[in-house]
Amino acid sequence: MPELPEVETVRRGLENHLTGRLIERVELRRLDLRFPFPEGFAALLRGRLIESVERRAKYLLIRLEGNVTWMCHLGMTGRWTLLGADSSEVDDGPHDWVVVHLDDGGRAVFSDHRRFGFMDYFETSEQDQNRFLAKLGPEPTPDHLTPMDLAGALRGRRTPMKAALLDQRTVAGLGNIYVCEILFRSGISPRRNASSVAGKSGVTKRVER
Repeated sequence: MPELPEVETVRRGLENHLTGRLIERVELRRLDLRFPFPEGFAALLRGRLIESVERRAKYLLIRLEGNVTWMCHLGMTGRWTLLGADSSEVDDGPHDWVVVHLDDGGRAVFSDHRRFGFMDYFETSEQDQNRFLAKLGPEPTPDHLTPMDLAGALRGRRTPMKAALLDQRTVAGLGNIYVCEILFRSGISPRRNASSVAGKSGVTKRVER
């Protein structure tokens, strides 16, 4: 499953091609992915200007005019393909479920072989109340998470260290691959009790490496 770095790479690619474009129409080629598309989803997106493409944890947040955010989760196999107006590539692959037609003649095609991805929308001003985003922990970057913050989040946790880091309420965006790498490089057993790592000689020193 794509983790934070992979989703950030996708975000940057979408940002370069979608920001400032107008959505002319949206084709939904099935009624659902992991979850059903919201009622009136295609109509809601049609005619809106794409203001920016952001990310929170593993979620892509496409900001549209009119206080609307279009949220996309890639699931395990979701991917976006960007086709220019002069592209001869077709968008009729067996797993091309969403085709976004843009005002410059380009298309953004969302494909998902296993259909574990999903899309939704919400009012941008109500992001903190969104059911998928409300309980997410801080991003694993120096601007959002310090060693002391992480130590505080782990203090009193009786769960194994790996499970604690995979919990999106502790740190947002980490998955199995990066958690395993972090623990290996830190010399911390994934089975170790999370609370035992939060002491002075534990996570605060190891994360600062």
